Order: sequence, then structure tokens, then C-alpha cells
Amino acid sequence: MKNLLDEYRARDLLQDATEGVAEHLLEAPRTIYIGFDPTARSLHLGSLVPIMGLVHAQRAGHTPIALVGGGTGLIGDPSGKAAERQLLTKELAAENAEGIRSQLEHFLDFEVKSNPALVRNNLDWLGDITLVDFLRDVGKHFSVNQMMAKESVKRRIRDEESGISFTEFSYALLQSYDFLELYRREGCTVQMGGSDQWGNITTGIDLVRRMEGGRAFGVTYPLVTNASGAKFGKSETGNVWLDPALTSPFRFYQYWINVEDADAVRYLKFFTLLDRDEIAELADALVKEPHRRAAQRALAEDVTRRLHGQAGLAAAERATKALFGGDIEGLSADEIADVFADVPSSELVREDLQGGGKLVIDLLLESGLASSRGDARRSIEGGGVYVNSVRVQGIDVTVSTEEAIEGRFLLLRKGKKRYHLVALTA
Repeated sequence: MKNLLDEYRARDLLQDATEGVAEHLLEAPRTIYIGFDPTARSLHLGSLVPIMGLVHAQRAGHTPIALVGGGTGLIGDPSGKAAERQLLTKELAAENAEGIRSQLEHFLDFEVKSNPALVRNNLDWLGDITLVDFLRDVGKHFSVNQMMAKESVKRRIRDEESGISFTEFSYALLQSYDFLELYRREGCTVQMGGSDQWGNITTGIDLVRRMEGGRAFGVTYPLVTNASGAKFGKSETGNVWLDPALTSPFRFYQYWINVEDADAVRYLKFFTLLDRDEIAELADALVKEPHRRAAQRALAEDVTRRLHGQAGLAAAERATKALFGGDIEGLSADEIADVFADVPSSELVREDLQGGGKLVIDLLLESGLASSRGDARRSIEGGGVYVNSVRVQGIDVTVSTEEAIEGRFLLLRKGKKRYHLVALTA
């Protein structure tokens, strides 16, 4: 057996571990689970640490289980939350759970014969158990005093405005019962998760011991922040999602390519499968030639390729080249809209381009790229004006609807970096 905890330590992924877990993982292949909350249709970057934890577990010979909380997601985990979550419907939780499965397939191997990854949904058992049976058989093993001593509960109790409902207070019982059920059904003996899950994990270990007389173990990963202390996985526009319909491959790639130097090497350890020597070389290059951003580029390529495939990576790199080099050849209208979403834009009625078309000089003035007709003329004559990455060759050049990208956009550029996106309307 490969030493899983040594791999975690080398990658700075180990926060806490219960006594005896290192020996337990070395003795034989084990079954390990991590829970994923289906509160949204997609996982976001914050889920990548536990996902990579399962990836390393599978590579070390263990069987990984991704437990989707179709049942507990209807309750909501109070850990790390300042207020109670909005409750999901069963239908939405089931829909979100299915989306999570498809995203995990990009990281975990569900086909390998020796230790294929598994996905389980805790609604399969939580949806069948009756309240009286649960309170009688499971609830009696929990001390209210111990539950109130948990930091996630104490924090909420101290907040007189929000407090904590009995629904969320009971979450620890349900998560512990998950561990018990997976122990019974799958022979699962190890639960892993973020460091904020330590209390819930140890409670589950205790329940397995009390009800089955079995030995169970726990491992936690650090909660990731960037060098400035901000929460990992957030961009200026919000969460970075694993679903390409919510965060495009281009935006996903851009998140990684733009990480600070202080974070790049840590993120290479956390989120890639590059070996120690490769990471050391990239760390050295970051010190000697930081302007080349080799570490960030390797990080962006590795993670984007794994989630979006080689085609997604190629599209992201093509879009990045368009943003910084102005060459938009091969980009669709949707990709143009995504890549240039943050540049100044305006709308133009399609009829204005019909007939003889519209002078580029007029487009420059109306878009604000030129301050006067004289400024526009000088820019064109100097060869510094482009429409859809094609240089404008004279001051009398016009643009018609036929030149709009898929009939939707005109991309104006003045000089190397000044862009304006014109969207055509009916």
C-alpha cells in the first residue's frame, strides 16, 4: 500500500487525523468517504480539496465513496454558517445530486476493476427511517451537552438574532448515522473532510463504536484561503463553479492563471497530480523568472484539462490569446461574449449597418474609442484600428451586418489594449 498520509503531508493537505489511522490505511485497502452537499446544481472550487483527497486515496489503492447528501442537504450543515440555509425541495436536491455525480467523473475513476469510485446518496437510508426509530436507536447515543459544546453550535447560539433551529442542531446526528450506514453497507472505516467537519467526524466514529463495536477513523484537510486570507474559490463575480454552464472553461482557466505568486506553489500541491520534483522546478522558476508565470500556467493547464478535457483547455487558451493578443479567429459569438464581457460595450440597431454600411470612423466616435473625427482618422491612418481583429485600411471603410460575428457582435480595437464590443439588436 502507498502511504496516503505521507502524500497528504507532502502536499500540505493534512490537518488532523485520529489515532491509529496511519496504520489502518497501510494494513490493507480501505473504503473512504467524503460527503458533498447538493445545495447547488454544481460543486464549486471549494470542493476541489476534498475531491483531490479522494483522488489521492484512490491512487493509493483505497476505494473512494462520494456521498451526496440528498437527505442531509434537505437539513443543512450549520458548520461555518452564520445563519440558517434556505431549505431545498426534495426534487431540487435530487437534481443537484445528479449534477455532482457527473462532475466527479472528471476526477475519480468509476471503471477501474480493483477499486472503482462509488457514489452514494444518503436519502437512500435517511428517507426510509422513521423519526421514532431514529430517536430510539440513534438519538440515545448522543449527549446534548456534548453537542452544545461543538464550536459550530456554540457560535450560532451566541448569535441572539439567528440562533440555531432544532433542524440544524440535529445535523450532527444525521451525518454520524451516514458513517454508521456506510460502515454497515460498504465496510467503510474512514471519513474525511474539511477541518470544520472534525466534530461531526469524531461523533460518527463514536456512533460506529457504540452501535457496531467497530473501529472507525477520521482525517481532515485544511480550509484553503489565499495569501491575503480571503476565501478560496471566489472571483470578483462570485463562486467559480465546476459546471461549464456556470463558469466557462475560459473563466475557469483565468482564475488559475491569475493566482498570486504566493499561492501558486501551494495550489500546485493541492490541486494537481504533478510530482514533488516537478513542483520544485516550478517553484524555482517562480523565484528566478516570476514574469513568465510558469507555475500559474502549469496549474491552469492541469486543472482545466482534468475538468474540461483537452478540448476545453484548448478553447480556454484560444480565448486567452484573443483577450491579450486580439486574434479572435475561431471564436464563436458566445465565446466572444464571454471573453470580452468586462470590456466597454454598447448596442447598435442592426438596420444602421444595412445599405452601404456604417463608417468605422462613426463607430469609433459612438463607442468612445475616439475623442473626435480627427482622432479617429489619425488612428486609422496610423494602422491602429481593428474590426474583428482585421486592421482597418482606410478612413472610408464601412462595416455591414455581414461582418458581424454570427450576426451578433462587432469587436472594435484601438491600439493594443482598448476594446469595445458592439452588440447588434433587432
